[in-house]
Amino acid sequence: MPLVPSNYKPPFPFRNGHFSTIYSGVFRKVHGLLQKRERLELSDGDFLDLDWSESKSSTSKVVILIHGLEGNAQRHYITGSAKKFNQNNIDACSINLRGCSGEQNRLYHTYHSGATQDLAEVIQHILTTKSYDKIYLMGYSLGGNLILKYLGENHKIPNEVKGAVGVSVPCSLRSASDELLKSKNALYSQRFKKHLLAKLNEKRLLFPEKITESEIKSIISLKDFDDVYTSRAHGFKDAYDYYEKCSCKQFLPTITIPSLILNAKNDSFLGEACYPYKEALASPNLHLEVPDFGGHVGFWGRKNISYAEKRGVEFLNNI
Repeated sequence: MPLVPSNYKPPFPFRNGHFSTIYSGVFRKVHGLLQKRERLELSDGDFLDLDWSESKSSTSKVVILIHGLEGNAQRHYITGSAKKFNQNNIDACSINLRGCSGEQNRLYHTYHSGATQDLAEVIQHILTTKSYDKIYLMGYSLGGNLILKYLGENHKIPNEVKGAVGVSVPCSLRSASDELLKSKNALYSQRFKKHLLAKLNEKRLLFPEKITESEIKSIISLKDFDDVYTSRAHGFKDAYDYYEKCSCKQFLPTITIPSLILNAKNDSFLGEACYPYKEALASPNLHLEVPDFGGHVGFWGRKNISYAEKRGVEFLNNI
């Protein structure tokens, strides 16, 4: 598909990528959304907490929303998206990835950028217990990578899955990791590491045979975390093996349903390889929009509706 031209032009402080990222992540609030929690028991004995919000009138459409690294279904970008979809007569199922709902998950392993089996189980659960005939997918950052990887893997996508949107997607996990290790992103990477290490220390108390205190103390960077925990807990050789096998970029050419990637040029988390221009130009199903502004999961918008939320609804409604 031709690259999608973008008309996103926010007012001046939101043209700064860091300002947009920080404002959206720290200061933006979304009110007026009612969510109801459902616990889904998974086939491996673990669980996912799903937060549902509904359209005011009955609908045959639902969107599955997936948050980013160390996020949850109450983060503003998820609640803002759910609210916007609900206002457009689409129910929303917001996934809290394993260990992200406020309660530690049961197993030693947890979520990661390529854990698509959990998404597959959610979709199957919805198909089994609900009566929707249209299922949409929308993911932010890590959640966007996960959704696009799911769509491009070699398995049959249910006919009810009609379209997808990924926002601020680290299409190349190694490229994104390299960017996060740079000094310009020290504030963000330290915050991520703090949250991840807190959870890992809880894991050590529950699974002392799996990881030692000295191994945790050896973690200095986010890549170290992926070397010491993420890769080993989920069956990869090391961080680079995890990045290579779980990056969605290699799966984009085989996506068979309309999908939009919205990645800002001034997203400091994304390296050059995270912008799949070649793949979009060669694919009949992949749409790539690269506005100059937006930061990482920023995309400020008027009336407290982000540009990403507006574009997500617009793109999926037009399929």
